[in-house]
Amino acid sequence: MTDLTIELKKKTDGSTALSCTRADGTVTWQHHTGPQAQFFPLHDLTHYAVETVLGQRRGFYGLVVGGWSVTDFGKPWPKGPLPSEALAAELIVGFLDTERASMARWTAADFAQHAAIYLAQQGHDLACELTDGDLGRIRGKRSKLFERWSEVAFGESLVLEFSRVP
Repeated sequence: MTDLTIELKKKTDGSTALSCTRADGTVTWQHHTGPQAQFFPLHDLTHYAVETVLGQRRGFYGLVVGGWSVTDFGKPWPKGPLPSEALAAELIVGFLDTERASMARWTAADFAQHAAIYLAQQGHDLACELTDGDLGRIRGKRSKLFERWSEVAFGESLVLEFSRVP
């Protein structure tokens, strides 16, 4: 059973939109223009890769299934702080975004070192561990998703399904 249908649309004006339709038919969405239209689809696809490869059910997409709106993810955090699993997903995705932007390739040990520093600075006692195998599977899935996205024509969409229960 699909809990969430995710649609990433390349609009003809160069903007992009993310819409998430829950099984009950409710929808949350967000529109991006300019540099954000280039960044967020790849960020959202990275979330999908991380959360599906690692089996995270309370990451970004899992929270959306549970009723969070896309706009709930940011200040003033109307739903409160992120649950630990969602915070871990955000951390992993953020590091992968940084890695992609810097054209670096981090090992699991590099990730663990950076994660420990960041989490200590933020006052979190969350353990966020990945293996090199995990990173390889995430990068592989993300690469396929990025390729699919690059093939989407303007005015068309990439549609994915997400389920909280594998």
